[in-house]
Amino acid sequence: MAVETIGDAARGERYAHVRLVVDGETIVEAAAPGMARPLVGLTLLEAAAVPGETLAADAVANALANVVRSERRPGRIAVAMSGGVDSAVALHRAGSEAVGVTLRLWLDPAGPSAERACCSPDAVIRARETCHALGLAHVTLDLREAFRDVVVDHFVAGYASGTTPNPCMRCNGAFRFAALVAFAQRVGADSLWTGHYARLVEREGRRLVARAADPAKDQSYMLATVEPELLERVEFPLGGAHKADVRAEAASAGLEAARRAESQEACFLAGDDYRTFLGRQGVGSTQGAIVDEAGTELGRHDGLWRFTPGQRRGLGLATPQPVYALRAEPETNTLVVGPRTSLGCRRVVAHGNLHLSVGRAEAKLRYRSAAVGATVEPTASGFALTLDEPVDAVAPGQVAVLYDDDVVVGAGVIETATG
Repeated sequence: MAVETIGDAARGERYAHVRLVVDGETIVEAAAPGMARPLVGLTLLEAAAVPGETLAADAVANALANVVRSERRPGRIAVAMSGGVDSAVALHRAGSEAVGVTLRLWLDPAGPSAERACCSPDAVIRARETCHALGLAHVTLDLREAFRDVVVDHFVAGYASGTTPNPCMRCNGAFRFAALVAFAQRVGADSLWTGHYARLVEREGRRLVARAADPAKDQSYMLATVEPELLERVEFPLGGAHKADVRAEAASAGLEAARRAESQEACFLAGDDYRTFLGRQGVGSTQGAIVDEAGTELGRHDGLWRFTPGQRRGLGLATPQPVYALRAEPETNTLVVGPRTSLGCRRVVAHGNLHLSVGRAEAKLRYRSAAVGATVEPTASGFALTLDEPVDAVAPGQVAVLYDDDVVVGAGVIETATG
């Protein structure tokens, strides 16, 4: 039975509109001006490989997004495309049956540099042009509203409650990979490839993330919350490569992405400071007490979300010795401060998963922190850690990632961190 699908796109005063009629996997009618060749008679994936004027190609992509599908074809690989050099090289390696896919995610329209984000409209165009230059299909999935519900709202609520969430890990673990793997299945791909710098290994019958060969680019921490079941359909082809070699490979292959700068993290902030963003999202500025460890009030704050453990600047206190934010106590809207010596913690409780049973592990408690040895105890909702040495500024809401050698064996959101 034939179905009609409509797509449109606009930039400023310019507008494009397309109409496609699809029977099975084939386009039987098409009103799509501005494309490089007619779309009638093409399969949905063949149409997704046709270049065109930017707005026309945007409109066709929007028309195809919800209907594109294909029977399984051996050797077909879906490649997550960010518009950068890493995903471009992954696509090049994936061969002639590859299908590129880019997620369009919500961005704060008030951010100062939305064009640099990995999920911006410009990034989508760059990803599509990379695919089309190689004669490959590219599909855009517009997941802006779902992303805002699952990731952005959780980020805002976390800060409002006095924690320090990591939105990138929630995006990977609860959102992005599930959508990408589902897309790979929809277009008949054997697997999903991404340009992340991480490896995948088999350990005790489970497929787990492991550190990349290039320690300067290793992203295993950021991928630690992706479910092992999803990893069964995922590959990281750059896990054994170094960044300089990837750029050289892109240049040798004539990929335009070889010259592109890195995309920024926390993409939905669009280059803004998170505190400014939270203020625009309506997080309240309820005043409360700033107290020392004995409970003596030293000053007032304008909202717990403005502070994170270890913060020294911006406390607005005049004290004989430097003091640091130690912890937030949301139930009383109180910020506790103290000397640097009070920042260290030895006991961490996290809500999450142990992929393997381990008694000892290396615990990484923030993306840019060094790992520290720890004793691991399973709990009903995750695990508890006793650290070999005190770690400063451990923040509830961040993610504790556990490594056995280079393999991620567990990950969980930190609930409490105590001395």
